[in-house]
Amino acid sequence: MATTTYPTKAAANDAPVSARSLRRDAGYQAYTLLRIAFTVAPIAFGLDKFFNVMVDWEKYLAPWINRLMPGTGHSFMLLVGVVEITAGLMVALKPRYGAFLVAAWLAGIVVNLLTYSGYYDIALRDFGLLLGALTLGRLAMKYDSAPLRLRR
Repeated sequence: MATTTYPTKAAANDAPVSARSLRRDAGYQAYTLLRIAFTVAPIAFGLDKFFNVMVDWEKYLAPWINRLMPGTGHSFMLLVGVVEITAGLMVALKPRYGAFLVAAWLAGIVVNLLTYSGYYDIALRDFGLLLGALTLGRLAMKYDSAPLRLRR
């Protein structure tokens, strides 16, 4: 059984790929869903670091990390919020880079939670999210526009 793929970048002598054909491409649909999720979630969680509506985020901060960081746990969580909002915006604007930023951030969260007894279930959930962010990054290499180029 033959499968049909819809690459986003057409060869020089091929016809451009239509938006209609992309909408039917399961890979493109997965890319779009992951892009939405990894834009909205980091921004929502980042904003909540300032308001603590969903949870008191400081309770998830491992004591050894709190000791390493200058200031209080609350001030560190505000910085975390800024980083998460930035990562979500990066996914929205340039997912081929933002996805890997989110994955790296999630890896740090997993390490934090694994070193703080009692939060292994959340570490496992965040590991799953990390895999999703890596998947988005791989899909973005196919479906996102050309990489950023430095001007000379």
